[in-house]
Amino acid sequence: MPKKIFLSQDQMPTQWYNPMPDLPTPMAPPLNPETMEPITPDMLAPIFPDSLIAQEMSAERFIDIPEAVQDVYRLWRPSPLVRADRLERAIGAKCKIYYKDESGSPAGSHKPNTSVPQVYYNKMEGVRRLATETGAGQWGTALSFACSQYDMECVVYMVKVSYEQKPYRKMLINTYGGTIFASPSEQTRTGREMLAKDPDCKGSLGLAISEAVEDAATHDDTKYALGSVLNHVIIHQTITGLEVQKQLELAGEKATHLVACVGGGSNFGGLVAPFLPQKLEGDPVKFIAVEPRACPTLTRGEYRYDFGDMARLTPLVKMHTLGHDFMPAPIHAGGLRYHGDAPIICNMVAEGLCDPVAYYQTECFEAAKLFLQTEGFLPAPETSHAIKGAIEAAKTAGPDDVIVFLYSGHGMLDLASYDSFNQGLLTNFELPQRDIEEALKRCPVIK
Repeated sequence: MPKKIFLSQDQMPTQWYNPMPDLPTPMAPPLNPETMEPITPDMLAPIFPDSLIAQEMSAERFIDIPEAVQDVYRLWRPSPLVRADRLERAIGAKCKIYYKDESGSPAGSHKPNTSVPQVYYNKMEGVRRLATETGAGQWGTALSFACSQYDMECVVYMVKVSYEQKPYRKMLINTYGGTIFASPSEQTRTGREMLAKDPDCKGSLGLAISEAVEDAATHDDTKYALGSVLNHVIIHQTITGLEVQKQLELAGEKATHLVACVGGGSNFGGLVAPFLPQKLEGDPVKFIAVEPRACPTLTRGEYRYDFGDMARLTPLVKMHTLGHDFMPAPIHAGGLRYHGDAPIICNMVAEGLCDPVAYYQTECFEAAKLFLQTEGFLPAPETSHAIKGAIEAAKTAGPDDVIVFLYSGHGMLDLASYDSFNQGLLTNFELPQRDIEEALKRCPVIK
């Protein structure tokens, strides 16, 4: 059996999978925070194009991928499925471990799977400029790349702690042609208010989202683009799981464990969602969602309605949440520091279809180091959580088990984080229960 399983370009999926029609319990509708009534498409029109609003609310099980999007996808897709046999031997695994390698995209992660279609649909509707937030910088890089493909302007609000930790992301975004600001910034009312209250604020994804949404809402030529959480983002990311299904079939394998890290839920949802129908039909495949102990949204957050951003500019969505004004610890997995999670994923967790787990950042860096020393590639700090989850799953897996994890991005722009780890400077954070309870007090009560 070859170490790498490739698909030819004519085997690349031509449709995305939409899990919403297959969920055992229908999705709870987003609510207008003023009326507490379900939002209508026209309410989203100021920040999203009509085509993405339609996908956000779609009841179609499969959605065609436009040929123009497929053309850009072909720069790096299909991506390989790789047997991690050296890792298996190092940990004494009885099972097989594979990883879906999404690090070969122009942005070095899975994020262009949704940035490309989002920019395409905006371009088709005459939008000139896109505003977004980014945590670790992977999404900002992906959107600036996609905007360069369609000749659009890109403005990125990057969480300040990551902006300071990861300067090369800023350089890459600028080189693609994007403009980037550390969040909180002086560019928006939301940012200025936070800086007035706390000049040393290190930022959060919730705050950066507020700034990007405000930017889009106050510029007539601008729409907002989100790299995770939303339904249409999960739909676009299913190209990874759909490819995995074809690759496992070619290898004569059947996945028993699917593992991915979770911040907003895009790469986890993209991997596991295409396997949802067979799981509902009785397949015991496990969906393992791995998050940081410092931001334990799925493992310790409440499943309730909350705002998606700190300034409460977004609709209310039902999700696992730590509270919209939760300010996470400055761990190095910046893409996993979001207070909520994708409603699709949260629905699946509430139904008992997923197994969320949480680990300390030093545990994950240890797993990443082992992966580097065995498989040879440096993972992003976010991806290290999936590697840790796969290693833990392998401890109890048998010879007939097949673990597949999503290698969501490389860590070549995260070397400062590894330097801190190697010097013993990383601190483990575990969110105190009192902090969660205090933040949840400020969440709206929906009866």
